[in-house]
Amino acid sequence: MKTDRQLQQDVIDELRWDAAVQAAHIGVEASEGVVTLSGQVDSFAEKFAAAEAAKRVAGVKGLAMDLEVKLPGSSMRSDADIAKAAVSALEWNVSIPTGAVQVKVDDGFVTLTGEVDWAYQRDSAVESVRPLLGVRGVNNAVMLRAHAAAKDVKGKIEAALQRLAHQDSKAVSVTVKDGTVTLSGTAHSYLERDTIEAAAWNAQGVRHVVDGIVVSQ
Repeated sequence: MKTDRQLQQDVIDELRWDAAVQAAHIGVEASEGVVTLSGQVDSFAEKFAAAEAAKRVAGVKGLAMDLEVKLPGSSMRSDADIAKAAVSALEWNVSIPTGAVQVKVDDGFVTLTGEVDWAYQRDSAVESVRPLLGVRGVNNAVMLRAHAAAKDVKGKIEAALQRLAHQDSKAVSVTVKDGTVTLSGTAHSYLERDTIEAAAWNAQGVRHVVDGIVVSQ
């Protein structure tokens, strides 16, 4: 079990290691396995990269993001310009059906709405707009269509967890009701917890995931 000081230093080192992050601008605190990142970053993409770097560190049980996106003058764009760029990026993304996702921009914050069949399509929409100049944040309000019966969804998720060699599928419980998947149990790391949740989202018919998995070191 790492001490808070060890965990803090490991996260700092991982941020420094990641070329997509300016670690000198980010403060790191750790308390009982929960890491808080604070400070300012130049883009929403960098904020996302910082979060992913922290999640990779063994011992991280939770993550609080107090990072503010403060765009430098060279990155400032009008909401209209951001909206046009986002619409274009979505149109060029072959993973997303044409016209399925709509864009709204308010003070640099992008809201995506619409309806798609798969979770990966919804995630891909965010990935398309996240790195655009001027974007300060992304709200993913894209909905998923319900297709499969609950028993089919449950079986497919459990089978997917069994295929994850690093994950003890017996440590995770899966329940499904009206398109909502509830996960409970334990994971060995924050990254493993994310992997389990991603596996649940990959099942067609899933519209919501309630992640109650506890990271246990």
